[in-house]
Amino acid sequence: MIPVEGHKNLFRDEKSGAIVNTDTHEYFQYVKMRSEKQKQKEELDKIKNDIEEIKLLLKELINGPKWNHARKYQ
Repeated sequence: MIPVEGHKNLFRDEKSGAIVNTDTHEYFQYVKMRSEKQKQKEELDKIKNDIEEIKLLLKELINGPKWNHARKYQ
């Protein structure tokens, strides 16, 4: 591996030419940040689902169950 000038934790792989970061602290910070973002996304998805369910329940409360409307016109 060839050191990248001006960066103590970056090296260039001789075969692939890829830049490799050897700073494990920075890597674990990235993994933690990614995990937190995933957790936030899951929480947001749950909130969206809960809101959708609340909307459906409110509509049902106002209009009555859907099957009542079908029976009403038969």
